[in-house]
Amino acid sequence: MSGDAAHTHSHDHAHDHGHADAPAPGSMLTSNEQRSAARQLTLAMLALGLLALGLVWRFFAPEQVGVSQLLLGAASLLVAIPVVSAGWHSLRYPSLHGITDQLIALAMLGAWATGDLMTAALLPIIMIFGHVLEERSVIGSQEAIQALGKLTRSHARLIAPDGSIREVDNGSLVAGDRVEVRAGDRVPADGLVMSGQASLDTAPITGESVPLEARAGMEVFGGAINLDGLLRIEVTRIGNESTLGKVIALMQSAERSKPPITRLLERYAGSYMVLVLLIAAVTWFITNNAQAMLAVLVAACPCALVLSAPATAIAGIAVAARHGILIRSSAFLEELADLTSLVVDKTGTLTYGSLRLQSVQAEEGAGDEVIALAASLGSASSHPVSRALAGLVEKDHLLALEDIRERQGLGVVAQTARGEAALGRPELFAQLGINTSPVPNHDGPIAGLAVDGIFLAWLLLADSLKPEARQALSELRDLGMGRQLLLTGDRKSVADSLGAEVGISDIHAQALPEDKLNRVMGEIKNGFRPMVVGDGINDSLALKAGVVGVAMGAGGADIALASADIVLIGSDLRRLGTCVRLSRQCRSTLQVNVIIGLGWTLAIVALAAFGVLGAAGAMIAAVLHNLSTLLVLGNAGRLLRFHEPIAKFHNPS
Repeated sequence: MSGDAAHTHSHDHAHDHGHADAPAPGSMLTSNEQRSAARQLTLAMLALGLLALGLVWRFFAPEQVGVSQLLLGAASLLVAIPVVSAGWHSLRYPSLHGITDQLIALAMLGAWATGDLMTAALLPIIMIFGHVLEERSVIGSQEAIQALGKLTRSHARLIAPDGSIREVDNGSLVAGDRVEVRAGDRVPADGLVMSGQASLDTAPITGESVPLEARAGMEVFGGAINLDGLLRIEVTRIGNESTLGKVIALMQSAERSKPPITRLLERYAGSYMVLVLLIAAVTWFITNNAQAMLAVLVAACPCALVLSAPATAIAGIAVAARHGILIRSSAFLEELADLTSLVVDKTGTLTYGSLRLQSVQAEEGAGDEVIALAASLGSASSHPVSRALAGLVEKDHLLALEDIRERQGLGVVAQTARGEAALGRPELFAQLGINTSPVPNHDGPIAGLAVDGIFLAWLLLADSLKPEARQALSELRDLGMGRQLLLTGDRKSVADSLGAEVGISDIHAQALPEDKLNRVMGEIKNGFRPMVVGDGINDSLALKAGVVGVAMGAGGADIALASADIVLIGSDLRRLGTCVRLSRQCRSTLQVNVIIGLGWTLAIVALAAFGVLGAAGAMIAAVLHNLSTLLVLGNAGRLLRFHEPIAKFHNPS
């Protein structure tokens, strides 16, 4: 297509996805690309004016042929510079879109050689305006990606050591800083809620339409909007290390990647060019019709076919980002459509990955203060069981403790208003000489509670199953992943119990990272195409080995995120089904686009070769060519209407 800007960007951006410099504010184009595009449009408008003047002169003063030809020649020279420049650049740096540059340059040189100055001028002008329309279409499908980047910069209310508050740019924050987030403010960085309660809109990051109820002790994402309430947050991750920073990095990586079909077309680009030149030469030899030959060169520009895959991929990646799904490469977007099995981790994936109070077996007459007492004693210890119990009650409602003594590996003893209280393992009460009821049979940690020598209750803790897990796995079975395997490092009894709950019978418990890797490799060796889902360091090898690796993004380990092909920012397992359905929709769209691109190009070439396009064959071919390109982009744009809201499940505390 003619020119460095309108053509080069639309193709570089849509196909190669690489930029040499940063985009200008508020634009998907780099500053160099903006200047080049403006230059191209200016030249095209000037050339169009000269062309119109030449045609008017030819109509009103037909005897002054020389003046008319001079005006048409000047018009063609104006657009010749970018056309020849683009063609020369494509010879020095071969690429897929370079074929189009070369064909347009050849067509224009051919028009000059035959004395058809009007075609030499009008042909590049049509192509430039066509590519401006293409550019708008491509940029339109990228706006969802760009919107994420805007969330990274905001103001923050920094709390100084003396308690005073001042406004700063969130880029100046460091881990450990404390910030105040008022109603209407954007959370400036990832952090831990120290105090307060509020509803947060996380839709731009996680795709979750229902607000998140944030309270003390919860982790929150930078970029979320505080709808009500007042929060004080300690910053934990900033910049590229934050959740949003990782989101944007992955999106940029996905945008730069090339779909498999694009790589296939690049492989045969040289052969295609030779074939087109051969057809054009045969057309000239048989018909002796210069217009037919020029029309063949223009019609053979493979823009629609070349744009079919990247336009679909860009739209698919943008839609996925809107749903809180980050796809590292467009190749994985295609792989998702053909998966046949699921390999899933337990802790942090099917479950929350943290201990939660499952039940309380209280003694008769234990009273109403069991939970408050357990939480108060738990707050005095750093043990995971103690921390889980401490979170059951707000800090303001904790009971006063004195003379706190932690028995290493056993529990905590402290003085309360009711006397000496103890929280810990059954062995602790044996040491203290306190009689207890029989220890319950439970797959998970157990803590006892006593006060003033009287045993009050057993507190049973466990890692809780995510409420959406059962539905998510059922959806995947319906989508063709009927073979499901649970891999976990946990005990067999725990794994079997959870497997029965979610409907998985194939279970491998007490699995080491190497065991997980071997099972995934075994799945592939047996002819299955597994999706591997995990969140931890011990899952990273398996994630890398699977056909598609999916990491849970909210609390996932950095190495797991780095090993995965797809990241679920909101960690909602139902988005696995969304991934597969979106992938299949993308594949269907791509198939239609390839048919449009290939079929339309072949049809125009055939019409041009047989002289059906008439005396203005090259210009008609140019118009038809741009029409096919816009059809492809329009069809890809239909993907942007894909939307799957998910209902909110109760998140147990």
